[in-house]
Amino acid sequence: MLKFISRTPLWLKTVTLILVAAALYAVFGRGKIAISGTTFTARRGPLEINVLVGGSLEALESQDIKCEVRGYQGVKILKIVEEGYQVTEDDVKNGKLLVELDSSELKKQINQQDIQFQGTVASLKEAEESYEIQLNQNLSDVKAAEQKAKFARMDFDKFMGASVGQEIIDQLDLAAETNPTFTNKLEKTVPPVLGNTNAPPVEKTPVTIQFTDGAPPVVLSSSSGVFPSKPASNDSVPARTITPPSLPTDPVGKKAAASASASFTNKLNIDFMKYAKVEQLGDGEAKQKIRKVEDDFQQAQKSLGISKSKFEGTKRLFDKGFVTKNDLETDQYNLESDQIKAETAETARTLFLKYEFPKSAEESLSKYIEAARELERSRKGAISKLAQAEAKMKSAQGRYELEVRQMKELTDQVDKCVIKAKKTGLVVYGGGNMNYYWYGQEPIREGSLVREQQPIITIPDMTRMAVKVRVHETYIKKISKGQKVRITVDAVPDKKLSGEVTKVAVLPDSQGRWMNPDLKEYLTTIDIMGVHDWLKPGMSAKVEILVKNLSDVVYVPIQSVTPEDGKQYCYVAKGTGQQRRELEIGEFNDEFIEVKKGLTEGEKVYLHSPEAKEKEVSDKTPAAQPKAAAATPAAKATPEKK
Repeated sequence: MLKFISRTPLWLKTVTLILVAAALYAVFGRGKIAISGTTFTARRGPLEINVLVGGSLEALESQDIKCEVRGYQGVKILKIVEEGYQVTEDDVKNGKLLVELDSSELKKQINQQDIQFQGTVASLKEAEESYEIQLNQNLSDVKAAEQKAKFARMDFDKFMGASVGQEIIDQLDLAAETNPTFTNKLEKTVPPVLGNTNAPPVEKTPVTIQFTDGAPPVVLSSSSGVFPSKPASNDSVPARTITPPSLPTDPVGKKAAASASASFTNKLNIDFMKYAKVEQLGDGEAKQKIRKVEDDFQQAQKSLGISKSKFEGTKRLFDKGFVTKNDLETDQYNLESDQIKAETAETARTLFLKYEFPKSAEESLSKYIEAARELERSRKGAISKLAQAEAKMKSAQGRYELEVRQMKELTDQVDKCVIKAKKTGLVVYGGGNMNYYWYGQEPIREGSLVREQQPIITIPDMTRMAVKVRVHETYIKKISKGQKVRITVDAVPDKKLSGEVTKVAVLPDSQGRWMNPDLKEYLTTIDIMGVHDWLKPGMSAKVEILVKNLSDVVYVPIQSVTPEDGKQYCYVAKGTGQQRRELEIGEFNDEFIEVKKGLTEGEKVYLHSPEAKEKEVSDKTPAAQPKAAAATPAAKATPEKK
């Protein structure tokens, strides 16, 4: 063997040695990789638990100047102060112009509105005059109807006599239709004459007025029961309630009219013959006429009796020859004439008592009743006409007030096109978050369009600044109000500022959620202590929120701890090998993590686990790439994700 080896060339010996080494590795060392890499010696000492995040500076208080001009198309900026301009106290006193918007379209609308407004003023004046005319006309109509009813009652009393006329009126229950001292069902359902403040109050039952032009009925009600002749103001106008018209069961009203007519006919069925006696009547025309026909009848009877006696005496004298035949014929003619007069007087008496008297009595009564009905119609018609005139006037007043408001709104819109300084501070274009490019909005500049409620400029209060940061949900449980904060502004990294957490959002911020729905960040506000003139809104800053300060603990780098199956492990260097060790961990920050059990001070831990090293080696081999996709998560995963 030695001779064979000595005779073998050197290159063959080298190849043989490599093959033997490969065979030994294949048998004994397959799947094992020697661990080599950076280690860290576990330390004991104070550990500061903090959360490091970045954000931007904002003013806690600011004056947001937004576009208050309405319109879907937006309004153009004609003039705007330069961004970064410092508004001073003198600017506020002098009313310095900050923004001027285009008001030409609004002024055109004001001119058109003014033309329409003049027509509305004329319509209102016409409606008010019509109301006055209708009011006076109603008073005249009702007064004329009252006089007609009064005169008809006087004619009835004149014919029948006051006592008998009153008896008949009381019997028919019609006395209160024209007598204002009574309160009957007519005055309970129909309000008193408009403008008559001396009329007795009626029940506070709403009265439904049906317009003649087919408009819905109006329910009029008054707390006093008396309608004013003219509304003094909106507060004194009787309340109106517009109710939808109900469908009547008898639209034409024939059944109701027939029923009322039959009832009224029955009420007029009065036996006037019982009053056809002189002793039954009062001092009226009927009594005088009855007395006259009675007297005529009595005189005719007496004349007939005298003529009859004279004729009989003349006949006896004629039979004895004392008088001539001519005297007998004269007395006979007088007898027959008086007999005809007696029959005529009796017939006249009978006709008057049987026909003329009840006809005249009922005719005068009917005239009175018709006059009372006409008075009722006049009252109701007056209410309806006045209600319509008042409705037209109120409609004109409503249009007038509406156009006055529209004119005022347009004038206010023109005034809002000029924005002047009202507070000192630094001028910043757009809102405080500087996101005026969103939603298709143009950048703020002269000539650009702005829409209603769009921020134009913001004047922040530079004396109170804050940092707005977004904290990931992993750390949000550690953040609370009152925690101290160290702040570093990127523009001036040498100056350290102090602050305090003043507000922590309850819900995650929705901004940017559509880009990454799984990202949950909570908006947190940190107030900056003190006043610093060099701070500007929008500056980037890093904040270090001091959560807790551990005094004496063992800690290692956070990337040296590997989560697996709900437990935490690390790899400790032992000679030329390593040892996998389970740990009990505690608090952590962005760099280090507290180790409560499983590791002592001075022990060296690998910053990368063997699995991570093997994955790193396997990734370099193309054939091993599918296996690398199934490797365990990186060791830098945070403990909350275990």
